[in-house]
Amino acid sequence: MLPKKLQNKLNSRTQDNAFRNLGKPNTLVDFSSNDYLGFSKSNTIFGNTHQYLLDHNLKQNGATGSRLLSGNHQLFTQVEQQISDYHNSETALIFNSGYDANLGFFSCVPQRNDIILYDEFCHASIRDGIKMGNAKAYKFEHNDLKALEKEILRFALNDNDIYVITESVFSMDGDSPDLKRLSKICQENKANLIIDEAHAIGVSGQHGNGLVNELQLEDSVFARIITFGKALGCHGAAILGSNDLRDYLINFSRPFIYTTALPPHSLATIKAAYDELTIQNVNEESQIKNLQLNINFFKSEIKRLQLMELFIKSDSAIQCCIISGNDLVKQISEALKHNGYDVKSILSPTIPKGKERLRFCLHSFNSFKEITEVLQLLATFV
Repeated sequence: MLPKKLQNKLNSRTQDNAFRNLGKPNTLVDFSSNDYLGFSKSNTIFGNTHQYLLDHNLKQNGATGSRLLSGNHQLFTQVEQQISDYHNSETALIFNSGYDANLGFFSCVPQRNDIILYDEFCHASIRDGIKMGNAKAYKFEHNDLKALEKEILRFALNDNDIYVITESVFSMDGDSPDLKRLSKICQENKANLIIDEAHAIGVSGQHGNGLVNELQLEDSVFARIITFGKALGCHGAAILGSNDLRDYLINFSRPFIYTTALPPHSLATIKAAYDELTIQNVNEESQIKNLQLNINFFKSEIKRLQLMELFIKSDSAIQCCIISGNDLVKQISEALKHNGYDVKSILSPTIPKGKERLRFCLHSFNSFKEITEVLQLLATFV
């Protein structure tokens, strides 16, 4: 039996209709996954990965150890160079996941008595990394740069470093901060800006290389966290930054130091995904362009169906419809599934009570017909 305190917490989740269960595979129309470009099911990427491993005699199932021991196989150097070139960064350092990258960065880079200022909607992995570190952390209101600037000025007289943390596309709202203004504020006040680009890579920017690249802010950002498990359809993450930052992380980031490295197959898949992304950029009918067409069409349809007041303003592949209450939003999600559409409900306590929502994740492979039908169904339920 579980200890009583743990059982009570589970019981509370059940009472709040917020109990989590593992999902099951389905054949519904996908409006829920992070596979924005359809890369996770790409036969081309799968085949190219396999062929590359064969051609280079990389017949190895595991990495055999951490990168500081026996796991730093030959593909790491090549793929990290490919990533840094694509995103116009001095270097890239690969981590096993986006969660590991955020945990690894925020637990070791800000030092004791340094100041961390983070957007209140930052991802759980960022918050967990901050908790593991020794810096003093304060949240600011979501995308409120005036509030942030006041906080920076409040701490600017201290002799300690200031770290400002945000996301280029927020996973729960799909919206973005004014990165140009944010960058300017940080530069003027000598604050170190860190941007999580998990939901922008492959989606934002002319070449799918993220909002920082699109806005040409690379030189004013201290570090970027990018992940491969979303639009790139594979696994892993990287921290982009300077050579000195890379050296520091290799020496002090515990999630990097004390974990078995990614195996060659994972690295070859990342390489193949970036190769495909590069090819997409010269393709007139690329998946990136298809995705942008679908985003624009979705927004025009919510306007036509007079649903705009329910949706958070977003130009990304994440479009969120606010429906207060765990019970109601789950009911509507199930009704959409019953009609063939997989749209996930996001419940409290993942997000604040009263802000429960349906999260529509758009993809390059969704058709206009599917978008129209799912929104017409939604309009009958709200």
